[in-house]
Amino acid sequence: MHFLGIDLGTASLKLAIIDEQGRERAASGATYPIETPVHGWAQTPVSAWWQALVDAAAHLPSEARAAVSAIGIAGQMHGVVLVDAHARAVRPAMLWPDTRAASLMDAWSEPQPNPVAPGMAGPLLRWITLNDPQAVAATRWALQPKDWLRMALGGSVVTDPSDACATALAFASGEWDHALIDRLSLPRGWFAPCCANSYALAGTLSSEAAHALGLPAGVALAAGAADTASAALGSGLTHDGDALVTTGSGGQIVVLSSDEPTPARGLHRYRTATGQWYRMAAMQNVGVALETVRGWLSYASWPDAYRDAFHRDAAPTNGSKLSFLPYLSGERSPWMNAAARGGWLGLSLDDTRGTMMRAAFEGVAFSLRAGLDAIRANAHASGGAPVHRLRLAGGGSVEPRWRQLLADALDADLEAVSCPNVGARGAALVAGLATGHWREADLPALAPPAEHVASPRGDTALAARYARFLDLYGRTEGWFDAPF
Repeated sequence: MHFLGIDLGTASLKLAIIDEQGRERAASGATYPIETPVHGWAQTPVSAWWQALVDAAAHLPSEARAAVSAIGIAGQMHGVVLVDAHARAVRPAMLWPDTRAASLMDAWSEPQPNPVAPGMAGPLLRWITLNDPQAVAATRWALQPKDWLRMALGGSVVTDPSDACATALAFASGEWDHALIDRLSLPRGWFAPCCANSYALAGTLSSEAAHALGLPAGVALAAGAADTASAALGSGLTHDGDALVTTGSGGQIVVLSSDEPTPARGLHRYRTATGQWYRMAAMQNVGVALETVRGWLSYASWPDAYRDAFHRDAAPTNGSKLSFLPYLSGERSPWMNAAARGGWLGLSLDDTRGTMMRAAFEGVAFSLRAGLDAIRANAHASGGAPVHRLRLAGGGSVEPRWRQLLADALDADLEAVSCPNVGARGAALVAGLATGHWREADLPALAPPAEHVASPRGDTALAARYARFLDLYGRTEGWFDAPF
């Protein structure tokens, strides 16, 4: 008995098959581009998602595929797929980095259950109703990405609380806010019924999809979960206060909560795959900022960049006053400032590209700390568990010196999760829950191993530079939004 997890990400799709003991038996993946036909747009044809799924499935061993008894899906949050009455996509899927609706945010006056961004389903659908009447006339369903994929596999047209609560069209609980939907002049009939949880059964794999993927027809399909909720589950977060930091293109800090968190500006409070809650700080400029800086400084490889940045001659203790704001594309948590911008301040004739690269690493680490501090303050105010230890995941978190800087900046112990496919693993666990093979009480024992990789060293000089970083952001916060 095997369980297949599908992780439909922004630029790639990952698959993982786990067995009845929760051990990973096979994994694969495929990538696809994000299209930007107009400045500020971010979209992908759903045909690219389907082809990626077919290609990735073909790289899984046939014997592992033949043993699959249920499928779970994790999907990128916030975006939306419009389909007609025949389940055909009306237009390419619109994705969370999309900013075409940035001028339409006035419909979401404060307070909101969660911060609202232009790339969420609500603003994107408002843009559609104002700008694309043909799409409006053709649309039967407005689906979240993972819900479209489950439908394409032969499943039911439903959603789940972990995805619905992040659309800017629902209450924090995940139930649709029909009054808001009506006020935006969006048809109520566009929105799929919401299941009780992510592991509700939601149809079976069609014979056509089974043939395309080399899987048994008729296997169970779970409703599935938002990618962050799935990654938290796949990383082993199960108890109140369990925390995860991910460092991909952006960064996320997720902390589980048994009770509904109190609202806080700049923080999200979303539902987990199992009906709990989590606080989340979402930072836009982590890997994308570091990769951009590496290009600016003409480093041919990451090892070269790490070598110079963490060489003793680049250490700020050698007299450099250099600071770096990483907000190259605005920022979400904790500032919620789309106009924020980045750059170095404090350059001197003595600085080198090594000191500039080191300042960039510190600036990104400090931006993550600002998000974590917001979570800590919110948790403290509401009696939540303190955060002194975080699991660490993400492709940009393997360099030991970078891990140590993160531990020092976050003032927390870091434990690296051994599983590279936490989103797909979480989706596979949801499939096992859906069929009754596991119960929620079994989940702690199914957590992947995590190796302790760094502890904070109580670096007082780093703490002073963090205070300087916060002061620098505060001084420039309104500057980039001011007219020339």
